[in-house]
This record gives sequence, structure tokens and C-alpha cells, in this order.
Amino acid sequence: MRRIVGCALAGALALTFAAGCGGSDDESGGGAKKQITIGVANFSLQAPYFIAMSKAIETEAKTYTNVKLITTDAQGDANKLTSDINNLLTQNVDGVIISGGPLNAAPAAMNAIKQKDVPSVLVDRKFAGGQYTSWIGPNNTQGGQNDGKYIVDRLKGNGTLAIIKGGPADNTIGLDRTNGLKSVLKQSPGIKVIEAPDFGGWSSDGGLKVMENLLARNSTIDAVFCENDSMCLGAQKAIGDAGRSDEMFLVGVDGQKEALQAIRNGTNYAATAVNNADTIGRAGLNRMMAILAGATPQKDTPLEAPVVTKDNVAQYHNPRSLF
Repeated sequence: MRRIVGCALAGALALTFAAGCGGSDDESGGGAKKQITIGVANFSLQAPYFIAMSKAIETEAKTYTNVKLITTDAQGDANKLTSDINNLLTQNVDGVIISGGPLNAAPAAMNAIKQKDVPSVLVDRKFAGGQYTSWIGPNNTQGGQNDGKYIVDRLKGNGTLAIIKGGPADNTIGLDRTNGLKSVLKQSPGIKVIEAPDFGGWSSDGGLKVMENLLARNSTIDAVFCENDSMCLGAQKAIGDAGRSDEMFLVGVDGQKEALQAIRNGTNYAATAVNNADTIGRAGLNRMMAILAGATPQKDTPLEAPVVTKDNVAQYHNPRSLF
């Protein structure tokens, strides 16, 4: 089923190439396959989402018999990301896939790639400046809007909503998600919004700590929105530890398999908007392969972010997913 979905996605992205979905059989003289080397530069592999995305790229690359990956981890250091990319370029990679995490731009790295004249595919994070060849990532605004519609409908336009943000303040992914949510909430003035003053750092531990503070300061909370599922999973634990699970429901973003399982189990984790790291990573690798095969890609491809609830979770939940 995963391969069928992958092929369908490749078609949807209009990136058909001679080898077809699932492997490259491009041959050069004498029938020998051309060896392709792709660099995968990760800003950080400290969160489940980014770990899964990198693993998805590696897993998809194994479906090609002539692809070698060189994967790096900058450990959250922007200067090291630039250094990693420069090192990849000295190894004469055919292309570079970049998972930029919370970075909004990496001008030095992108300039180096441009000067080397190799294609670059950004996954999840779209850098400002537009120097990349192609980007595939989530429609974050749509995800926030879809979550907002669910929350408004479930609260029937009245109640108290707490918001947990990942940070930092200029993180465009988080801003797009929360602003998408707020654009829907504007139509329901009966919903009171409480924004946590501290950031959850996109982790379950961070979500737990922020939620503990929210619970201590607010006697009434009807719903919780988190900018990603990891923080919401931590927040759910804090709520349970406080004995307040029956009081409120949680809504996140990403479609992390643990969140989907919680929804399926009928807990107070009520909904999430899809932004699957497994899907994006695989799509990023296939897009790079298509570019190297001569295809002209879309510059930007935002993927749909449908909301998942107990009514449709079986359609999305895959316990064997990398994310």
C-alpha cells in the first residue's frame, strides 16, 4: 500500500520520468547504470518529525539500485548546516535535499549550491530567497484553518481555547498554522483564546511543561491547539496527570502515528491536520530523481492538510509508518 501511495503521489506531483515510480533504470553506454549521489542535509535530527523525514528519504532511496545517499546532521547549528552542504558539494553530489527545520533562510548554503550548479530540493521548510530548485512541504495555513473549523464546530462557537506554540517567534511554519487557526476563530467571538507565554519547542516534553503552566493559571479550558502533535502528546499527559482529561480536548498538526492512535483509541486527543514526514521525505527523494532524469518540476508544491478525526482516522493510521 505504501508503494501504491508513493506512485500516486509521484503522479500527482507531475514528475513522471522514464524509469517510472519505484526505481531508476536509466542507463549509459554499455548498459551500465549511472551512479547517482545525493546529499541529504538535515538542520536537526533531534525531533521525531525530522528523524522520520530523513529515514523516509533513506528508505525511498533504497528502491533505486543506483542511488547513494550522504546524510548529515547539523545538530541545530546554522553554521554547521552551511559547512555540511559545502562538504557535500566537494564530494561532487548530483543534488542536495535539505530539511531546514526552523530556519527561515540559509543564504550562504544556497549560494554555494547555486555556484556549484546542482539542483536542490527543500522538504518541509521553504527558505526565503527562492534560490532552491523545488520545494515540497505542508500547506500550514490550510492545516490551521481545518483545525480551526473542527474546534469551532465542536465548541459550537463558545468556550476557552488554549494555544501552545513551538517557537521561536519568527518561525513561519508555526505562524502559518496559528494564523490559519485564528482566521477561522474570527468568525466565532464567543471563543476566548489563551496563548501560552512560553514556547513548547516542538517536543513532547516542552508541550507537557507549557500545559502544566496553563493548567495552573486557568481553571477552565475547553480545548487545546498545538502547532504540532509532539507538543500535544505532552500536553495530553499533563492534562491527564492533573485529572482534567474529561474537561477538554486536544487538536494538533502533523498526523504523527502516536496522535492518530490516540484519536483512534477515543481519548481526548480529538483531531490533527495531516503533515506526514514519511510522505514528504519520500516525495522529496522522488522529486530529486525526477529532476536528475530531466523533468522540469513545480517550483513549490504544498501538500493538502486534511483534518483527521475519529470518523476518518482508520484511513490515515498506519502503525508501520516512519512517523
